[in-house]
Amino acid sequence: MEESRTRIKITNRIWIDESDLEESFIRSAGPGGQNVNKVSTAVQLRFLAANAGLPDEVFARLLKLAGQRATKDGDILVEASRFRTQERNREDARERMVALIAKAAEPPPPPRKKTRPTKGSIERRLKAKSGRSDVKKMRGRVSGD
Repeated sequence: MEESRTRIKITNRIWIDESDLEESFIRSAGPGGQNVNKVSTAVQLRFLAANAGLPDEVFARLLKLAGQRATKDGDILVEASRFRTQERNREDARERMVALIAKAAEPPPPPRKKTRPTKGSIERRLKAKSGRSDVKKMRGRVSGD
């Protein structure tokens, strides 16, 4: 029972250990009165992805999805300061991290199959083009005979 607390389920096949997560609390920016200057409610969640034992393809997609939030060491940083309480920001940061990893765990879509336009659609397009051309030619100056 205790093992379910130390591991976080991402998908049916992928789990991460809580030991791969590091939290630090910082003061939140923006409005909030006196509270914002005194209480560290914002959360910086660091996921040590390089050591987490993720499959290579999932790890590569995770780094690509994380973008600026990924470090050179293979860590992913998520900041949460949406809520006024530290506990709610912790939950928010974890939820966003799990969602990011779950998105990276999804297989990429299959490549698009190239299709050719039908003969009829090519003919209709060319007919419409020549029709527009005729309309534009008729817009010229009228010559007085």
